[in-house]
Amino acid sequence: MISTWRKKRASKRSNTKKQIEEKTMELLMVPSHFKCPISLDLMSDPVTLSTGITYDRVSIETWIENGNQTCPITKKLLNTLEPIPNHTMRKMIQEWCVANKEYGIERIPTPRIPVTSSEVTGILRKIESCCKLQQGSESSRELVMKMRNMIKESTRNKRCFVANGAGKMLSSTLDCFTEKSSVYEVETMEEIISALTILLPLDSESKSILGSKSSLNCMIWFLKCGSLSSRRNSVFLLKEIMRMEEVWRVEELLKIDGGLESLVKLIKEPICPTTTKASLLTIYHMVNSSQLSNDKARSKFVDLGLVELLIETLVDCEKSICEKVLGILARLCNSQEGRKRANNYALTIPVLIKKLLRVSDLATEFSVSILWKLLIGKNDNVVLINEALQVGAFQKLLLLIQVGCGENTKEKASELLKLLNLHRGEVECIDSLDLKNLKRPF
Repeated sequence: MISTWRKKRASKRSNTKKQIEEKTMELLMVPSHFKCPISLDLMSDPVTLSTGITYDRVSIETWIENGNQTCPITKKLLNTLEPIPNHTMRKMIQEWCVANKEYGIERIPTPRIPVTSSEVTGILRKIESCCKLQQGSESSRELVMKMRNMIKESTRNKRCFVANGAGKMLSSTLDCFTEKSSVYEVETMEEIISALTILLPLDSESKSILGSKSSLNCMIWFLKCGSLSSRRNSVFLLKEIMRMEEVWRVEELLKIDGGLESLVKLIKEPICPTTTKASLLTIYHMVNSSQLSNDKARSKFVDLGLVELLIETLVDCEKSICEKVLGILARLCNSQEGRKRANNYALTIPVLIKKLLRVSDLATEFSVSILWKLLIGKNDNVVLINEALQVGAFQKLLLLIQVGCGENTKEKASELLKLLNLHRGEVECIDSLDLKNLKRPF
């Protein structure tokens, strides 16, 4: 009780302190010429347009990005869309902040000068010329490193590089360097892949260039032999490429020795959750359609033991990973060999039943779809049906129909209930129905 009283007293004091600070700020008048005309807030990075009016960089860049080419105050057409840093105004604001620090005002930091379009064009041309001349790869690596650091500095820099075609140029450069094999070329390619990852999402033209045979070989090589960071970056790019779901890209990837094994290894020996998700999405896009190449991919993944690995992953994983795993498993169970592997694995039915109504609507939809593929048409497999009944499949499917679901899922759940009802008297449910984590669509 004393502890609760102390907490309330401390909370009251902190609230009183905040109120005093707010009143102090209200009494302290910020000079009008220190305020941005757009946001009316104290400027942290003042810049001046060609009309001579000063604004905060974030506010005026947002104004220009929205398609405006005039000055917000004067309404005059801008001669250039590149604002000029107002260092004098920034220093005046910093001095004012220091002079009023007793009122709780912090000094604004000196901002880094953002990169300009001309600087970006210059760097890209230098990298391109090094690639065409096929020499000076060490300097190419340094240029790419410089470019990567500039992109990481701010979102504004990233937008500037993207607008000037950095993704397309780097994709072409990677394709150019893949035919070389010296130490510098490998290091340069690693830097290029890292820079491309920062530029994500890439445009369709950049992804098309990255989907070439030589570039795919390069990324798979890094997946097999590269450092943890290069493996991580490579799978991010592969995810972007495979998202286009073009059949010939899947065929190219199938031809590369060790490509599928490397993707499976990232799930078996995870680096981090984002890498695991990227690998799962890459595999999902490879097995998603009904094309012949996708059938081959499904068959190869099943042979690599992916079905059993995915079921083991389902035992204890987060929501987003669970949905992706179930999505892949649903596609792998389209093949006879995939269903056979799933039926023969002891954890399959209990894990799938456990995921019903506990993760998300999408996970439930995938789980019902997989159960339908495994059980429907398997009336002779009484052992499998009895196992489903023992872990509470009948009760959960019945509850699913009651709480509501999609038409397709409802139809499959109804068919499963009819099948399970025929064998219901033969076994006794040994698993109580847990409604604690029930996810209701309404």
